[in-house]
Amino acid sequence: MTMNSVKSRLSAMMFLQYAVWGIWLPVLATYLQSSAAEGGLGFTSGQVGWIIGIAASLGAVSAPFIAGQFADRYFSTEKFLSLLLLFGGIVKFVLSFQTSFSSWLMLSVLYSVLYMPTLSLTNSMAFAHLKNIDTEWPRVRVLGTFGWIAASWLFPMIWLQSNLEFQVLPPFFVGTEVVDATARLGDTLKVSGIISILYAFYCMSLPNTPPNKQASEKLAFMKAFSLLSKKSFAILVVASLPIAIIHQVYFMQTGPFLENQLGLLVTYIAPAMTVGQFAEIAVMAILGVFIARFGFRRTIAIGAFAYFARYLIWGLISLQEPSGPSVDAAGQFLWTAPLIIGVFSQLLHGVCYACFFASAYMYVDKIADDDIRNSAQTVFGIIILGLGPMLAAPLLGLLASVFGEAGVVTDFAGMWFTLAAVALLTSVVFMIAFTEEAESSI
Repeated sequence: MTMNSVKSRLSAMMFLQYAVWGIWLPVLATYLQSSAAEGGLGFTSGQVGWIIGIAASLGAVSAPFIAGQFADRYFSTEKFLSLLLLFGGIVKFVLSFQTSFSSWLMLSVLYSVLYMPTLSLTNSMAFAHLKNIDTEWPRVRVLGTFGWIAASWLFPMIWLQSNLEFQVLPPFFVGTEVVDATARLGDTLKVSGIISILYAFYCMSLPNTPPNKQASEKLAFMKAFSLLSKKSFAILVVASLPIAIIHQVYFMQTGPFLENQLGLLVTYIAPAMTVGQFAEIAVMAILGVFIARFGFRRTIAIGAFAYFARYLIWGLISLQEPSGPSVDAAGQFLWTAPLIIGVFSQLLHGVCYACFFASAYMYVDKIADDDIRNSAQTVFGIIILGLGPMLAAPLLGLLASVFGEAGVVTDFAGMWFTLAAVALLTSVVFMIAFTEEAESSI
């Protein structure tokens, strides 16, 4: 297999990996939190936090035992990845038919245990086959962003709208929202399940990534935890936790914020949230050069500061009274000034993710030994995909009690300003405390 072929297959892997996720995550909170009369399930913000936060975190926490251990020691990564995606797709399809909170929580936990490990496995597989990670990995990973955008755009175009017409602003093709659009958001789960199953079969064509049978330690994840003895890794973990928390709240509340505060129609929520992915593409394309020039410390700090800037802007535009549906007298979608600012300030999301999380993944790979790289990624994943979402759930419940009514956030300004303060403090502390270390010294 040529190097170009390897890069192409890894890029397609990333495309499918994030298409599976991106089709449902942006709209899930809206679907769960909307009333039954509107076509949703009528869950509270706290219940949404449990489903999106706690359930996801359990999957991430189990990842070192599921993904890192087995992929590092016993099974080829591509085969294990295929197995996880196959069963995960089946669970996701079944989940789409559930209406009770208990069944949603149980199946969401099961799905998380199957899907979350695949995030670190795809990263570690790419790292294993790319020669120059600093420049090649961002270019491969950016296809994941394209996958997220494609899934987020195509579903509403095909299933939530009629009479599509071209416009100059994303998602470029918009039409009349169907009457039962909110109820149809649940169909994103079915499509995600189907994509996941197809992706599982595609994984068998990926480059062979065998386990390290010569590894000196049986428990890879235990050795990976020794990375915490590195000052830089420990500081990165500490800084990643609050950022991961406020990052998860973004996915829990952006949909309700855009709809209830700014008047965006549910049809346009997922496409509107992809504005951030466009910036992510641009930033990922130059991330290697950026890191080479400014180093990991400044790059990651900039990522944390971008969270502050975005939430500050959202807090400021939330000081006005919530607007009704953004439509004209004829019922056609209408861009208002606050809506334009709210949607396009998501360009900062690209800086948030690429500079903070993508750079952090690269740094972890840089300082980890070859035989624990899968496990090192999953250990780090415990923080950003495990503890972060786990703590985001009670935080959202607290924010809803302080800035909301009946368990649902209504004062978005107060919530966003709170998250902005957390991001600013994290950025400053990280910039002061973090110092880079040499490669693979543990």
